[in-house]
Amino acid sequence: MDKYDYDLFVIGAGSGGVRAARLAAQLGLKVGVAEEDRPGGTCVLRGCVPKKFMVYASEFSEQVHYAHGFGWTKAEAGPFDWQVFRDTNNAELDRLSQIYTANLVKAGAEVIPAHAAFKDEHHLVLTSKQGGERIVSAKTILIATGGWPFLPQHCPGVLEHGLTSNEMFNLPELPKSLAIVGGGYIAVEFAGVMHGLGVDVTLFYRGQKILRGFDDDVRDHLANEMALRGIKVRTQIDPVALKKTDAGMEISLNDGTTALADQVLYASGRKPKTEGLNLDAIGITPDSHGAIPVDRFSRTTHPHIYAIGDVTNRLNLTPVAIREAIAFVETAFKDNETAYDYENIPTAVFSQPQIGTVGMTEAQAKDAGIAYDVYQTRFRSMKTAFIKGESRIFQKLIVDQKTDVVLGVHIVGGEAGELIQLAGVAVKAQLKKAQWDATCAVHPTAAEELVTLKDKRA
Repeated sequence: MDKYDYDLFVIGAGSGGVRAARLAAQLGLKVGVAEEDRPGGTCVLRGCVPKKFMVYASEFSEQVHYAHGFGWTKAEAGPFDWQVFRDTNNAELDRLSQIYTANLVKAGAEVIPAHAAFKDEHHLVLTSKQGGERIVSAKTILIATGGWPFLPQHCPGVLEHGLTSNEMFNLPELPKSLAIVGGGYIAVEFAGVMHGLGVDVTLFYRGQKILRGFDDDVRDHLANEMALRGIKVRTQIDPVALKKTDAGMEISLNDGTTALADQVLYASGRKPKTEGLNLDAIGITPDSHGAIPVDRFSRTTHPHIYAIGDVTNRLNLTPVAIREAIAFVETAFKDNETAYDYENIPTAVFSQPQIGTVGMTEAQAKDAGIAYDVYQTRFRSMKTAFIKGESRIFQKLIVDQKTDVVLGVHIVGGEAGELIQLAGVAVKAQLKKAQWDATCAVHPTAAEELVTLKDKRA
């Protein structure tokens, strides 16, 4: 008789947990996966996938504007039927979740619809939605519970009336006006989406510039582009109270003024989802951000208990969680200790316009004491110039003066997310600016600017 019920038990069936479970099961290990919602996790059910569908839907109104300039005089944008989109979106998410489940089962893993909590270092209590409990044992345990949006506790009325990103995909109807609190990628993405769907959007952010941590030129350029589209961006201001009135949500601001909106979305942060795991039972204490501390191999203080993905708050991106899962399986089951390399990871923000970024920001290069050159450009695309539009594409390369290696690439403009994937290969490979210059341009494209930038910024 086996000493444990499972060789591996995974808590959470998001992107990281599913990949780890599948790979381990394919090795012939007995694998169990507990998921209290549906398999898929934040990305598939409440994040990048449904939000990208919303981005697609919201872009049509701007495309109609462009169509008029290109001669399609009878093109129309509306009316937009939110309920039709919402229901179609949910049906697609159900389909994707079922694929996740099917892939787990096909690999040989057991999917258990239950909440999992620690009883001790090798035992978990599984609680079904109906309230039934059972205890299982596992030789190795992987925590992959992800993250969760939170509402600020200090702001009166927010807990009762504030929305988080989770609720945005299932609104009963579109509001006519929306206030968004926050300046990160979730905030700017929803600002663009809702504006594109015809909602009057105001974004409130307590900092001086939106998108803290991004290159300053990128932050400025996106803010200008959002304003150009009609999105109101108010920085250095913060809501202090929220009250529901007959006229809508009254927002009290820290400068003594008030604002009014039909709904208020708080996109001011996410935190690791550790509540209910009973980590005290195994002596694991989350850090000051609520994350589970792990070493470079994703091990906790217990050598047989690991954690990956957003619950560790290292780099909260779906592809990173998947890479961490692969490294975990190599380390735990293939006698090949593997740590994922977090350097030069490309990422996209599906704001409108999009952002693509990889490598160092200018501030990071300066702080590191690196002597660097900047090559950058702002230009109208052919499509925009044709209709005499004002929107600009921004591109920036940061280059090490001594080695000529391209340290960072930053793009704001249409399809920046697609462009940065390929630029990421070059940055990861530490290619030199001379090699970018030697690459033949593809004409006419916006991407050709990346290999034709010749003049250093003064």
